[in-house]
Amino acid sequence: MRWLAVFLALTLGACATADGPSQEELKERWEQQNILPAGYKADLLAFMRTYLNDPANVRSAGVTAPQRKIVGPGERFVVCVRYDAKKDGGQYAGAKESMVVFVSGKLDRFVEAIRENRDLCKGAVYAPFPELQKLAR
Repeated sequence: MRWLAVFLALTLGACATADGPSQEELKERWEQQNILPAGYKADLLAFMRTYLNDPANVRSAGVTAPQRKIVGPGERFVVCVRYDAKKDGGQYAGAKESMVVFVSGKLDRFVEAIRENRDLCKGAVYAPFPELQKLAR
């Protein structure tokens, strides 16, 4: 009986030590997803059309070119966007700055710049983004 208990313990213990991907494999998988987002403006416009309460009459819109920045455990392509959109009441909310994270060349996350991530867009060089200013419902 004792031998049976030892055998079961060893058998079950061997199952619990299954090998997963190595750190190098995880890093390689992460890096394979860093693809320059060629259509980043189109992706951003499609997102903003649904994100904004009133996508018409956006003003002071600017966007940066995609740049690799450290986001989470590694680098990702990040685009910074600045805009002033109307609130529900029809008044402008004031300029907002957000960052957009791309994975595998596609928009993955849209994050409003807050204290914790504001440095990612600090000193960004914005180009005019007239396409965002011409959005309609």
